[in-house]
Amino acid sequence: MQSLDTQESAGALIEQKLRTFVERLSGGQVTAMQRLPRWRPAWNLDVRRGEEVLRLHIRGERGGDVSPFPELRREADILSLLGEQGIPVPHIHGFCEDPPAIVMELVPGTRDVGTAASDEERRALACQYVRAMAAMHRLPLEPFVARGISLPQGADEITLAGLDAYYPLYLRNKSRPQPLVEFALGWLRRNVPRHRTRAAFVQYDSGQYLFENGRVNALYDFEFAMIGDPLADLASARMRDNYEPLGETFSELYRYYQEVSGEAADADVVRYHTVLFSTVSTMQFSATVATPQPGDPHDTYIEFDLALRRVVVHALAEAMGIAIEAPSLTLVEAGANAQLLTMLVDAVGQIEVGDDFQASRRTAALKLVEYLGRADAMEVELRRLEREDAEALLGRRFEDPGQIDLALEAFVREAGAEYDERLLRLFMAQVERRVQVFGGTAIGASASHIDLPAIEAR
Repeated sequence: MQSLDTQESAGALIEQKLRTFVERLSGGQVTAMQRLPRWRPAWNLDVRRGEEVLRLHIRGERGGDVSPFPELRREADILSLLGEQGIPVPHIHGFCEDPPAIVMELVPGTRDVGTAASDEERRALACQYVRAMAAMHRLPLEPFVARGISLPQGADEITLAGLDAYYPLYLRNKSRPQPLVEFALGWLRRNVPRHRTRAAFVQYDSGQYLFENGRVNALYDFEFAMIGDPLADLASARMRDNYEPLGETFSELYRYYQEVSGEAADADVVRYHTVLFSTVSTMQFSATVATPQPGDPHDTYIEFDLALRRVVVHALAEAMGIAIEAPSLTLVEAGANAQLLTMLVDAVGQIEVGDDFQASRRTAALKLVEYLGRADAMEVELRRLEREDAEALLGRRFEDPGQIDLALEAFVREAGAEYDERLLRLFMAQVERRVQVFGGTAIGASASHIDLPAIEAR
């Protein structure tokens, strides 16, 4: 593991390379460069060019093996193509090869619809976003195919485009059994909507837009964009509405999308894609929690993992018509190592930091300690209950806890649809108990607020 001094030296070298590249690209001088305190490398820059000041944003590599499309240039090409065809996206100024980074305009505005001037403005912004999404879904596919974007054919390939993109990443990094993921994968493959045969260019991780003064300035983040079923974008926007509200009820945006696109949107297919998107997202981060690597944003990955697993369970329950049930659980507030954990919180809190980025790292460490405190108090009990559930389903005893998930995964792969409800209820109990234990922590807050919005007006 690199020392702090080594990490800071490497970071300074990266920033110097980026600064040099931007100055060559723009013909100006970088007068300000701020690294953003977020979990992937990103910077905002001011560049003076004569009397003009360019405001730029640099999007760096995510790091780690967590992306089905790791080539950052792919996203730069997609953004350029979208801009050329009239979709509101950030303008791309250039691409840096070393270190890999996209240099784009800094789009003014915010994603927080809570800052809109009125309810009317907030709803109007959401409708602007839907119009931009629908326009993107009408774009010709040939320019994207020419840039190397895969073109699926037929209902299976179109519907499962996201799964097919993420599956090699999942297999490559899989280091322990994933029975919930394998159950969801089996359900998805058995229930492909065969009538979905029109492919479109989709953002895939949709619902992301910046606005200012009542106007949507740009859709952003096309890292996972592909060609697939356009209803996949409605599903992922629906999921995002949990923690980044879209600005209008999802049911109204679902209705409005059909109005502006001129196409019917099958609600059951949106439910299906909610299962699919949450499943591939869980696949994406499963290995980062099972086998953490030095330098990973560990708090973020644990947060994603718990929240996404809960969405998988809730989406499957919705699609299968099964009510969500939270099992009873007696919570213990402190474990055997409570005093040591209190000392660790104090020790981390005393670490002095010099900037916002380092402060964010200290906050991340404190989040992990808080999460560890709940695990210290409840993990043994959670494991006991999970063992009992598995033994009841599989009809065998487990002396070695390490064999439980292995046996469950093997059973899931062989089980037919007749076991769907029993298996879902088992995984539901596992996830809901963990949300009861960890939902009150900073890392678990996202999972505790999962509530899929209605698709159709009630």
